[in-house]
Amino acid sequence: MYKVGITGGIGSGKSTVCKVFELLGIPVFYADQAAKELMTQDTLLIEGVKAAFGNESYFEDGKLNNKYIAGIVFNNEKALAQLNALVHPAVFRAFDAWEATIPSTVPYTLKEAAILFESGSYKLCDTTILVTAPYEIKLKRLIQRDGVTEEQVNARMDKQLSDEEKAKMADHFIVNDEQQSVIEQVLALHRQLIEAAEAFKNTIA
Repeated sequence: MYKVGITGGIGSGKSTVCKVFELLGIPVFYADQAAKELMTQDTLLIEGVKAAFGNESYFEDGKLNNKYIAGIVFNNEKALAQLNALVHPAVFRAFDAWEATIPSTVPYTLKEAAILFESGSYKLCDTTILVTAPYEIKLKRLIQRDGVTEEQVNARMDKQLSDEEKAKMADHFIVNDEQQSVIEQVLALHRQLIEAAEAFKNTIA
């Protein structure tokens, strides 16, 4: 299966773009949502988290102690890297299991991840898409959606690579600036990806 990774900074609207692809019949694996679910469902991951951060990582009912974990990894790059080293392999396993259920008639799949480039998982994709938006628009979206301040938005953005840095690794781009049509951009890219997927299948046939 031809694998397409899609990412974008917070407030870029990558989830909206993914919904358009889904309307075209393209299955989307939401890696960030999967990671949250796996933290309480994947036995191997749960054991790893407890071993690394203590049994206090989980409540007695099996739910993740988010406040406890956040207190450990916040502003602690070593602890965050340790957590990611546990979570990312679990997400990779889940993606492989998910992809195995996709019919062969589907031309390609999308893997949506906020830190596609930061985690290195883009290397497991055949091509990548970066969704971008101007800072002012991202700021407006996040303040309206999450009720946060500009300072809080900037603190979140500082933890991710800039669009300029991501652009160096991306293959395709969708500009979600509320000026250019996202639907038209997706339709044009969809046609390109179908062609690329067909060429990919011919090379491995």
